[in-house]
Amino acid sequence: MRLTAAGRVEEWVELFTPDAVLEFPFAPDWVSRRVERRDALVAHMSHFPETFAVEFVDLVFHETADPGLVVAEFRSTGTAVPTGKLYEQTCVSIVRTDGNGLITHYLDYWNPLVAIEALTPRDVPAESDLSVALGAEENRVS
Repeated sequence: MRLTAAGRVEEWVELFTPDAVLEFPFAPDWVSRRVERRDALVAHMSHFPETFAVEFVDLVFHETADPGLVVAEFRSTGTAVPTGKLYEQTCVSIVRTDGNGLITHYLDYWNPLVAIEALTPRDVPAESDLSVALGAEENRVS
């Protein structure tokens, strides 16, 4: 989470196995819900630092019977860079790791409505085309 917040996406992706999967079950239709392999993870997350300036706080790990399974709750707090609006998000992540501690599957539950609100400029006519990156290049919030 520190690497993501610092915009160090390439280093963050090194925490994953080459064939890892990142999933966002609640993502809106125009955002990839499933991203597979390290190169796709880099492409998907490359716009995060220019989209959100956040820190991750209130991290709570929940004990599981499986040492390769991590369940974590946390909040992101900061701003949406394009709008300067407050961005306060609550997340739950379910992470699976291999025997070397690398992430094989990252299931990330977050509220897309919070992100959309933070990325929607204030006092802008509805017909305006104001797209900002959220995830991969082709994913835009309008």
